[in-house]
Amino acid sequence: MTLQEILTKHIQVAVKNVFDIEIEKVEFQATRKEFEGDITMVVFPLVKILKGSPVEIGTKIGNYLLENVAEVAKFEVKGGFLNLVIADTFYLNFFNSIKDEDTFGYVQPKENEKAIMVEYSSPNTNKPLHLGHIRNNLLGYSVAEIIKASGKKVYKTQIINDRGIHICKSMLAWQKFGNGETPQTLGIKGDHLVGKYYVEFDKNYKAEIKELIAQGKAEEEAKKQAPSLLEAQEMLRKWEAGDAEVVALWKKMNQWVYDGFAETYKNLGVDFDKNYYESDTYLLGKEVVQLGLEKGIFEKDPDGSVWIDLTDEGLDRKIVLRSDGTAVYMTQDIGTAIQRVKDYPDVGGMVYTVGNEQDYHFKVLFLILKKLGFDWAQHLYHLSYGMVELPSGKMKSREGTVVDADDLMTEMTATAKEISEELGKLDGYSNAEKEELYKTIGLGALKYYMLKVDPKKNMLFNPEESVDFNGNTGPFIQYTYARIQSILRKADFDYSKPIVSIEMHEKEKELIKHVQLFPEIVQNAAANYSPALIANYTYDLVKEFNSFYQNVSILGETNIDKKTFRVQLAQTVGVTIKNAFQLLGIQVPNRM
Repeated sequence: MTLQEILTKHIQVAVKNVFDIEIEKVEFQATRKEFEGDITMVVFPLVKILKGSPVEIGTKIGNYLLENVAEVAKFEVKGGFLNLVIADTFYLNFFNSIKDEDTFGYVQPKENEKAIMVEYSSPNTNKPLHLGHIRNNLLGYSVAEIIKASGKKVYKTQIINDRGIHICKSMLAWQKFGNGETPQTLGIKGDHLVGKYYVEFDKNYKAEIKELIAQGKAEEEAKKQAPSLLEAQEMLRKWEAGDAEVVALWKKMNQWVYDGFAETYKNLGVDFDKNYYESDTYLLGKEVVQLGLEKGIFEKDPDGSVWIDLTDEGLDRKIVLRSDGTAVYMTQDIGTAIQRVKDYPDVGGMVYTVGNEQDYHFKVLFLILKKLGFDWAQHLYHLSYGMVELPSGKMKSREGTVVDADDLMTEMTATAKEISEELGKLDGYSNAEKEELYKTIGLGALKYYMLKVDPKKNMLFNPEESVDFNGNTGPFIQYTYARIQSILRKADFDYSKPIVSIEMHEKEKELIKHVQLFPEIVQNAAANYSPALIANYTYDLVKEFNSFYQNVSILGETNIDKKTFRVQLAQTVGVTIKNAFQLLGIQVPNRM
């Protein structure tokens, strides 16, 4: 039970006893810094009900609590605010109840609770993952971990866009210019090789357009008639017809890409329970169109195309099947969502991690699924996020100037190495240990910088700033964790026994209050699909610990009970930092 829940019950009893009136709600806020107190009850909402001045009501409730409630040590009324000082025993009892919990803040999934499926990454197979994919993967993975920690079963998934004209462009360019080279013969990742030929296609295509314009063609006409594009379109038609040679090439080049992606995901520290492939799902929604027509949700136009009219919902008419009977993206997404629930019958909701340029698409998709009558459609969420930029400007992919995910991770590790070497604190480390540490710091910096920002905001990612060992950064928090582990290594006595009575230092009390918030923060972060809440909570906790560390002697304390308690408190803060960072997919080093 939280402090607010305990106090609410006692205050309801107080009001019943003193005023003979029952109240439903009690409003609390943090006590302002200039006043004494740990928590403040807002008296104003009760003035009308209890008919008295705020000071008089607050004083009567305060006196009752002081006499009857062990948790309340003293009180002070300031205007319409009842500031309560909570007894040290409350914080000590709470601390002893959680100090040995390795998974403090996490809730185990309940039996028969509906699962949530979280989709993220969902790349195309014509190029490597880039900076935008990193934000997507980190957000999706973190939200999945947070929802899991809040007490729900979670499945992580992606849909891989492995078909379409863009894939054929890479295939065609490799066929023309590749001379049979493979990732093995070149010693590069497969996704980089396929991406190279996507860029190659684009260069060739632009040269053809230029030539056609020089021959007197209009630009739009030249774009449509360029030989490369016509060949790519023909290749797509052959793929759709199941041409053996084209399908074999498609399988081979896609496998190169999957192998490359697997390496990137491993380095980034994200994983999936199930992969879906667009080549398997692109026909899935067509049977649903028939169901929609029968239910009167969809309507057929004279040309045979099928639409849904959402004008009464403030949206527009949306096509779900072309006149030639081919599916559109919307149809595929409808079919895929339905298929996922068939594959995982315990799924009761889904989260889609997709950029904010698709906001309208998901509004329409969710509305259609609701109209089709699926109960799980009430629990769909679009985890929309803004664009990521580097200080040098936006990313592009076809021109080959994309900020590559692999390169960025390598650069982050190198930056961490540079800064760590400047600080010169790595004596006694083997080279292998150093390299592992640089990677932990570099990736921690990248992930924390990305996740501390509200997903909906566009963001500027500054690699140097993210690896700063001071301020609201991953390395600053990792460094504090390592400092705590150093304290524990130096504590050469048995600090396991619970301390049942102690006069608490103000800094100890503040630190416990911060630790106490963690389970609620996890629940809030899950409810709001927001890793930023976890990131910024962890930063606040670390600042509070560093203030405690600077003001209170830990290992130098002569009183054994106080010393034991402070080491235990440091250990518990360490566990909380580790658990919070685990939800962000960030590792914490034992030494730095």
